[in-house]
Amino acid sequence: MKNQKTKVGIIGATGYAGIELVRLLLAHPNVEINAVSSVSFKGRAISDIYPALHSIYDVKLGDEDSVIEQSDVVFAALPHGLSEPIAKKCVRLNKLFIDLGADFRLDSQDTYKEWYEKNFDEPELHKQSIYSIPELHRDRIKDAKIIANPGCYTTCIPLGLAPLIKSGRAKLDTIIIDAKSGTSGAGRGLTQTTHFPELNEGFCAYKVASHRHIPEIEQTISQIAGEEVKVTFVPHLIPINRGILATMYINTDCKDENELYDMYCEFYKNDRFIRIMPLGQTVNVKNSKLSNYCDISLHFDKRTGRAIIISAIDNMVKGASGQAIQNMNIALGFDEGAGLDAIPPSF
Repeated sequence: MKNQKTKVGIIGATGYAGIELVRLLLAHPNVEINAVSSVSFKGRAISDIYPALHSIYDVKLGDEDSVIEQSDVVFAALPHGLSEPIAKKCVRLNKLFIDLGADFRLDSQDTYKEWYEKNFDEPELHKQSIYSIPELHRDRIKDAKIIANPGCYTTCIPLGLAPLIKSGRAKLDTIIIDAKSGTSGAGRGLTQTTHFPELNEGFCAYKVASHRHIPEIEQTISQIAGEEVKVTFVPHLIPINRGILATMYINTDCKDENELYDMYCEFYKNDRFIRIMPLGQTVNVKNSKLSNYCDISLHFDKRTGRAIIISAIDNMVKGASGQAIQNMNIALGFDEGAGLDAIPPSF
C-alpha cells in the first residue's frame, strides 16, 4: 500500500534515549511504533513508567525478540556490550538496525578493547556497520543494515570542528576541547555524582583526559583531516537536565571571524539542522533544547591566532535519539527532517 507506514521497534525503551525515541517517533509521519521492550519493566505499560504518555501510548513492554519480530527497523538504546547479538539477529532477518550504544562506533577492535575493556564479539558484523553523523556521513548509509549512531559529545564536537579541519587551515596539534553536559547524558540510573544533593549548585570536571568518547572524537576528526589527530578533551557536569555546550580552541591561519563565518556557512549550506549564529552572538543550550539542531557560534582571538568555536546541542535529541531518526530517514529515503522539525522553546 502506498501510504503504509514502516514498522519500528525500540529495545531499551525506558532509558532516557529510548523514551526520547518514543516521543519523537510517535510524531513521525512515515512510521509507527510496533513494539517496545525493557528488561527492568517487562510486562508493564510504558505509560506506567512515564505518565506523560498516559492515553497517548499505553502499550506494554515486551522483550527484544518480540521487538525484532514485529519491526522493520530496530533501534537499540542500551549500554555498551549488549547490541552485537541483537544486530546479528536483525541482519539475519533483513531488518535495519540502528544502535545508540557504543558497540559499533569504533573501527578498531584494539581501540575498543582499550577503552571499553571488551573485544568485538561479532567481528564480521563490524564490516557491515556504518558510523554516521548525517551531516558528515549521509552518503554512506543509504543501503546500510547496521548504523552506528554517534554519542552526544562526539556529535557536538566534530560538527563544530569539521569545516575548519576540512579546509586544511587548522593547526591540528593545538585542539583543546572544553565541554559541559547536562545530567541526562549519564543515563537514568542514579549514581552519587548525579544524586540531587551532590549535583545541585555544583559544577565539576569529570573523567579528565580519560572519557570514553575521546577515541570516537579522534576517529572522526582524523578521518576528516586525512591524518591522525589527537585532542585534549575535558568534560564537565552541570546541573541541568539537557544540553551540551562545547568550546573548542584551535590555532589557524585564518585572519578573523569573518573568514570562519564564510567557511562554515558554505560548508553547512545544505544542512537544515546546523545553525551558524550571526557574528557577535554566542550559542546557548536553551536555544537548541528539545530539538535536532546543532547551533555553532564563531569567534577569533587575534592576539593568539586562535579560533574559538562553540557548539551546542540537546544531548538527548541531536546527540542521541533525534540523530538516530535522522539516520533512519536517510537510510529509508524519507525526508531527512521527518519527525524532527520541532521548534526549540524560547524560554
